[in-house]
Amino acid sequence: MTQAELEVDLLVMGAGSGGVRAARVAAGLGARVAICEERFLGGTCVNVGCVPKKLMVYGAHYADERHEAEGYGWSTPAPTHDWSRLMANKDAEIQRLHGVYQRLLESKGVTILRGRGALCGPTEARVTGPEGATHLVRAKHILIATGGRATRLSIPGAEHAMISDDVFTLAKRPERLVIVGGGYIAVEFAGVFNGYGSRVTQLYRGALFLRGFDHDVRAHLDTEMRRRGIDLRFRRDIAAIERVGDTLRVTLDDGAELETDAVLAAIGRAPNSDHLGLEGTGVETNPRGAILVDERFRTSVSSVYAIGDVIDRIQLTPVALAEGMIVAQNLFGNADRRAEYDVVPSAVFSTPPIGSVGMTEEEARAEVGAIDIYTSRFTPMKNTMTGSGPKTLMKLIVCRETDRVLGLHMVGPQAGEIVQGFAVALKCGATKAQFDRTIGIHPTAAEEFVTMREKCPEPDHDAQFVAKERPTSPRIVHHRWEHD
Repeated sequence: MTQAELEVDLLVMGAGSGGVRAARVAAGLGARVAICEERFLGGTCVNVGCVPKKLMVYGAHYADERHEAEGYGWSTPAPTHDWSRLMANKDAEIQRLHGVYQRLLESKGVTILRGRGALCGPTEARVTGPEGATHLVRAKHILIATGGRATRLSIPGAEHAMISDDVFTLAKRPERLVIVGGGYIAVEFAGVFNGYGSRVTQLYRGALFLRGFDHDVRAHLDTEMRRRGIDLRFRRDIAAIERVGDTLRVTLDDGAELETDAVLAAIGRAPNSDHLGLEGTGVETNPRGAILVDERFRTSVSSVYAIGDVIDRIQLTPVALAEGMIVAQNLFGNADRRAEYDVVPSAVFSTPPIGSVGMTEEEARAEVGAIDIYTSRFTPMKNTMTGSGPKTLMKLIVCRETDRVLGLHMVGPQAGEIVQGFAVALKCGATKAQFDRTIGIHPTAAEEFVTMREKCPEPDHDAQFVAKERPTSPRIVHHRWEHD
C-alpha cells in the first residue's frame, strides 16, 4: 500500500455533473482543486441516468415513426431491432463523454483522483484507490457531491429485481416486464420498453402516478399510456418474486400472480452519504441520509459543503450544476449567491413526454386562492394524416388578482423543448396579458400557449383532493424520483 499527500484549496468528492461543474469553476477562478471519483466520470446522469435513458427514449420512438410515415405515402418494411447493437452504440457514446469530462477537468488544471473519498476531519480526506493506494488530501474546503443511488426492494425474492442502473447493461430485452413504482424512472422506462416491443405492466401503490405533478397532467398521461397498451395497475404493490425456471413469478399484495421475464424496481433514490466518514466529523444528516446544508450549501461543519442529490432537495442535473457554481463562486469569486428553487422547469421523458414549470393547479388553489385555468387538448399536426399518435395537453394557471402566470404544463411531443423557453417567461414574472400579446409561430404546437383565451369553468370538486394529494413542500417534492 502506498500513500501520497496532496494540499489543495478545494477537494470535490464525486465527479458527477454538480461536482465537475464546481471543480471547473473553482479552478477557473484560480483555486487549487482536486476531485475524486470511485466509479465513473459524469456520475449517474452521464452513465446510468439522463444521457443513456434519453438515447433509449429516442430509439424507442422509431417504430411509431415508421407507422406514421405511411400516412405520408412512405412504404417501409416492418422493422427489426438489434438490442445488442443499441447497447454497444450507447456504450460507445458514454465512453466518448468520459473523455470529454476528463479533458474538461484537466484543461482547468484539476487533479483527478480515482477512488473512494472519506473525511478524516474537517479539512482532511483519504481517497482509497485501486489496489489500496491512497491519497491523504488536505483541503481548505471540501465539497461533497456524491449524488444518490437507486433504492432496492425489501421483499422476498428482491434479489431477482433490477434497479435502473441494471437496465443499461441488459444483454437482452425482456419480452415481458413488470415495473414497480410511480415516479420519473418508472413511467419513462414503461414507455421505453413498450416502444421497443415489450409487454409492460406497471404497478404503483398510490391512486395515480407522478405524485406532485399537476393532476390533469397525470390523468392525461395515464390515458395515453393505456392507449399504447401499457398495463397500469394502481393501488397495487409487489409482495414477492420467485424464480421458476426462466420465468419470474410475481405475487401482488392482493394475492394475484403475474409471470414475467424481468422486474424493474423504480421505487426512488436515496442520498449517497454512506461510507463518507461523516459520523466522526460532525456533518449532520436527516433520517433519510441527506446531508443538511444552509442557503449557501455549508454543512454543520464550516469547511464542508454539499450539493446535488446527496442533499435531497431537487434531484435534477441542472439544479446540481447551479448549486456547484454557487459554491465555487462564493468560495473563490467573492460572490454571495443563494439557490433559487421557486421556478424550476422539469421534463419527464415518458411516452408522451411531460414539460412542467411553476405551480400545479392544486398548489395554486391552496397557496394563492383565486386562479384562472386555461387548457387545450388537440391532435398534433404531424398526426392528423396518420390516424395515430397521442393527444397533446397544454395548461396555464394564472393568478386572478395579478394576472401572473403561475404554472405552465404540457404533455405531448417536444414538451421539454417547448417548456424550457416558457420557463424564462415565468421566471421573469410574465402575465397572461403578455402571453396574449405575444405573436405565435405558425403552425407549431408551441403557439397554443399564446393563443388560449377561454377560461376553464370552475371545478365542482372541493379542496379534499388538494389536501389529500398536495405535497408538503411542493416545489421540491414533485421533482423527486419516488415510489409514491
